Amino acid sequence: MALFRFATAALMGLAVAASALAIMPMPSPMPGKEVITIGYVKVGQVSPLHLVEEELKKMNIEVKRAEFVRYADARTALISNSVDVSVIGPADLAIAASQGSKNIIGLSGVATSPKYLVVRKGVTINTWDDIKGKKIAVAPGSAVWFAWAMTLVENNIPYNSFQAINIQGGGTAFVQALKRGDIDAMLSWEPFESQVVADGDAYFATKLADYSKSKAVGAELGLLAASGESYAKRREVIKRFMWAYLNAEAKLAADSNAFINAYSQYTGLPLEITRESHKLIKLGGILDRDQVARLADASFKQGVIKTDVTRQSAELFDDSLAREIRGR
Repeated sequence: MALFRFATAALMGLAVAASALAIMPMPSPMPGKEVITIGYVKVGQVSPLHLVEEELKKMNIEVKRAEFVRYADARTALISNSVDVSVIGPADLAIAASQGSKNIIGLSGVATSPKYLVVRKGVTINTWDDIKGKKIAVAPGSAVWFAWAMTLVENNIPYNSFQAINIQGGGTAFVQALKRGDIDAMLSWEPFESQVVADGDAYFATKLADYSKSKAVGAELGLLAASGESYAKRREVIKRFMWAYLNAEAKLAADSNAFINAYSQYTGLPLEITRESHKLIKLGGILDRDQVARLADASFKQGVIKTDVTRQSAELFDDSLAREIRGR
């Protein structure tokens, strides 16, 4: 299927050798039965979450799950101790810190992918000039929105060059708006990007900048995080969750078919969508404390948050468990 003109290049960068994500042997079971509540969002980059339950059971840990539509809702659940761990957005540490909360700890990034504006079929966007006056759907405050906004800043493109259409809720709302013709393009995330392209309703504007390469934001797609209380009081449980996740991540990164199937089962999407979408996703987080600080600094300077919490945000990121499990 000639779905993505840039899929070949993306796929070449996707194949991660198992050794690159090798991890330590499974930790010993917990001495007594434990329960962990995992928050999740149905996006392809965290498909390893689909495989953690059986492994945690071997370590005497029962899993309860809480589904969220937005990273923002998962962040709120972590801060309120409603869940022990969850996936959130890379910028959520800065947002939490700006709200005065320290009850959230970033554990590890999850994946990267190229990011291109998704344009409705029949609309031409090949240059920055072409976005002028276009109706582009955005999720205000989201990771993809901020990456796009900072890419505009870094390329000296005024944000008001286009008409921003704010859409709240999950990616399905973006898909519906594009299919109805309410918008010309959208800033979204997988699998919704691939869905509209696979359906023939849109294309990736690959002649514009890959906005995952914004220096301020970086290419990270998500962040595994724990509530501060769980991290402090239940570190051994959190460690075993991280082992189960990173173990699943290594398996899926080394086996495209396993990734495609886990992605489909996790999100409920048909295989024809996940087969194309997985080509764009490179499992294995790249987020570090320096990038968290750059994100917070840019968020403050651009008025996304009202307080400079660059230092505080960086202090909320602790990837020591992930590094220990990976033997680094």
